[in-house]
Amino acid sequence: METTEENNRVQKDTIQEQVTEVQKEEEPFLLSEDNAIDFFFNYNKTLKDDTVKLTTTLGSFTVQLYDNVPYHKANFIYLTSKGYFDNTQFHRVVKNFIIQGGNSDDKETADKRRALGRYLLPPDVKKGYKHHRGTISMPSSEVNNPHMLASPYEFFIVVTKPGSYHLDGEYTPFGKVIDGMDVVDKINAQPVGKGDWPSRNVYILKAEVVN
Repeated sequence: METTEENNRVQKDTIQEQVTEVQKEEEPFLLSEDNAIDFFFNYNKTLKDDTVKLTTTLGSFTVQLYDNVPYHKANFIYLTSKGYFDNTQFHRVVKNFIIQGGNSDDKETADKRRALGRYLLPPDVKKGYKHHRGTISMPSSEVNNPHMLASPYEFFIVVTKPGSYHLDGEYTPFGKVIDGMDVVDKINAQPVGKGDWPSRNVYILKAEVVN
């Protein structure tokens, strides 16, 4: 028969296991270099929609994401569903070239990134997509990045007519603007200051997945 001491030990082990399980449930999921690819591979399988509407302080536009660029598509929809892009800005506007969004100089954006995780995405430039006007693409990270891995929290949209094809093979096109290109042009027309940052902040008020 078990002694009282053994019973106490068993009860203590059981309680510890229960506490551990609760702690696991409470720990937030963080994306990382180790799990991001597997996560987005599986997340992409669950997606039924491929269109995202972005409402800005200058109007709204809609992008349709390419199905065969799965990691970048899944990443963009995941960040949209988590509300990441809400209240971020178009922080880089290069005349007759691109508008770049997904960043901000406020603490809220930094906190969002910290809560989601730190990771990069591999480039996917072999699907035949080119940087035509209206293409949404993903910039590469500028930090210790010889393989041109993509910075997942930011994106840029080409405004050049008919396109900016010198970017092909360097960055990953993962969708295109299907409605509201006039709003993209309006953002590109804004006066800018140092570092191509618009003189008046242009916010993404809301990003949402639409049918």
